[in-house]
Amino acid sequence: MWRGRWRTTGGALVRVILVWAVSTLTMLALAGILPDFRLQSGDGDSITQIGLTAAWGAGAFGLLSALVWPVLVRALLLVPALVLGLLVFFLNGSLLLLALSLIPSGRGQVAPETAVVVAAVMSAVASATSTALAVRDDEAYRRRLYRLADRRRRRRPQRGASGAGESPPGMLFLQLDGVGYEALRHAAGRGLMPTVAGWLDGSHRIASWRTDWSSQTGASQLGILHGSNFDVPAFRWYEKDTGEVVVCNRPTSAAELQRRAVARTRDGGLLTLDGASRGNLFSGGADQLALVLSVSARRGRANRSRAGYFAYFSDPANAVRTALSFVAEAAREIGQSLRARLARERPRVSRGGMYPLIRAFATVVERDVVVAAVIGDMLAGRAAVYADLVAYDEVAHHSGPHGRDTDRVLARLDRSLALLARVAEHAPREYRIVLLSDHGQSPGETFLGRYGLTLKDLVRAGCGLPVSRRAGRTRSGAEARTAVLAALHRPVEEDAEAHPERGPDPVVLASGNLGLISFPDVPGRASRERIERAHPALLATLANHPGIGFLLVDGEVLGPDGTVARLDDPGAAEELLARYGPGAAQAVRRTDAFPHVADVMVNSAYDPRTGSVHAFEEQIGSHGGLGGEQGHPFLMWPVLLSEPGQDLVGAEAVHEVLRRWLREADGPQLPLTAPAEDPRPEARSSGAFPSAGVPVQDEST
Repeated sequence: MWRGRWRTTGGALVRVILVWAVSTLTMLALAGILPDFRLQSGDGDSITQIGLTAAWGAGAFGLLSALVWPVLVRALLLVPALVLGLLVFFLNGSLLLLALSLIPSGRGQVAPETAVVVAAVMSAVASATSTALAVRDDEAYRRRLYRLADRRRRRRPQRGASGAGESPPGMLFLQLDGVGYEALRHAAGRGLMPTVAGWLDGSHRIASWRTDWSSQTGASQLGILHGSNFDVPAFRWYEKDTGEVVVCNRPTSAAELQRRAVARTRDGGLLTLDGASRGNLFSGGADQLALVLSVSARRGRANRSRAGYFAYFSDPANAVRTALSFVAEAAREIGQSLRARLARERPRVSRGGMYPLIRAFATVVERDVVVAAVIGDMLAGRAAVYADLVAYDEVAHHSGPHGRDTDRVLARLDRSLALLARVAEHAPREYRIVLLSDHGQSPGETFLGRYGLTLKDLVRAGCGLPVSRRAGRTRSGAEARTAVLAALHRPVEEDAEAHPERGPDPVVLASGNLGLISFPDVPGRASRERIERAHPALLATLANHPGIGFLLVDGEVLGPDGTVARLDDPGAAEELLARYGPGAAQAVRRTDAFPHVADVMVNSAYDPRTGSVHAFEEQIGSHGGLGGEQGHPFLMWPVLLSEPGQDLVGAEAVHEVLRRWLREADGPQLPLTAPAEDPRPEARSSGAFPSAGVPVQDEST
């Protein structure tokens, strides 16, 4: 305990000395530049004496600013904002004049109009230096958060004589994107996530749940937030009726998927009652939105989801902290990638180009903005908040789900959880924090890396079509890339793959270790007989390839060596898919009933001994199909809530559990019943989150 206190005190003292030194150098530089500002007597002084004078003046100005400025600001709270903004400069200049008057022998002199300039420059430099040095100072953050919490409590209307104490508990749902059940347990057990470990030792319980066949964020989060992921067969798929490729992380596709879910359930979503959605693909019916993809396709003033970035970075302290962490994270990725290349680690994928910046965006910028938004939501006392932290998922795709790279990401996520827990202690209502994930990650060498060709190449060869001699790479579909484009307001809607030409060539798409093959010239779903008649070698070529586990073709599961199991034959599919674990046949059977299921669904091979799969994208940590940890995310809840039940299967079942917990806290969520209520996400209002000035804990190391 004493060691920690001495360390904190020592760190604060070092920061004060460094800020003082920088302020002294700034004052010396300004004295050399400005003619009406001097730091020496009329007879002249030595360099040492001038330096001591500058140190005295900088120290006096800093001390007066720390002691007097808060009192002045409090005294001027009733002054109109515009007038106060002008007074700031003159008051700051007055403090500098007072500080210089305290220098012995009258060595410091400055003209009043110059004092305003000197004070403004010194305040800006000191603020930037202090902010940069406080990057790892959690206590500084805590103090600022407590002050903000107190201000919000004073502004918040009381509900009665006892005030905010009458508010029922709020619910905070934090999604750790891509963190599987075993990965979380392992990280907590090894001490990487002490906050999570502490919760598991006392206040929380944890369980694993099984995803649908499409084990990816689009399907899982749509089911969790909106109660239905029906007809979402993969991360991307081709719809013959429209001739378009639907991609879960394309803004217009996300908006359409949300519209379909709302229409199917006739319910706005999990967050319709005083809810906030932060950093998600879908809104969940919340009115308060920030960084929500399904509304980012809006153009003009209607799109306020991106306002989260502008509100967050309007605070210079936030901007400096996040910018420093962004640069550090990009440099860390370059170093880690170089280390992996020099060590000839396998498996490995390309991590060059823009990826270091994309990773830094996901692990720093998006995290900071989302955490700040959640802090604002808690201090505002919102009833339900759902936020997605995507850092682990992005890094695991390129570094693998297990290793030093992802360990550091998990440790930094735990620090964010600790910060949110501390803020919750000072919120105007009690918050029950639920952690969950949307899927896990399965390791393994890519299909291209293992076999030297892509799934598309194999399909074209099986169809007797020409294949390029040089195998092309299938671009990763990680969510962070689209989030970056949406944040920059860059067009992400249309590309050559969004509208494939109708013709005899098959459309081949990849979603992790799940592949989809569609024949645009065949109306409706192609039967096995029709496929074999048009392409006799295709199905056998795919089913017997060592990198492919099984196929789904019109109600039949095809395995190697000619094995076939009809889904309507009890027990047959369960036996063929036994290596993929309990519930695999049930998941395949459900997908087979989707209107937009592909003509041929392809699941990669899976090795139960190593837990490895072969992604059809360039990912060595993947998810999207069956096999391994990708299909086993976690749900972690406070013991105050009821048990979720045994054997949770599917995201829709998780939605029902979260609904029940909301009812336990504050009554039922209200469904959309009025016909006049437009369920489309485009018609929902969004609000900039109220935490523009809330700092976020830095995780740059």
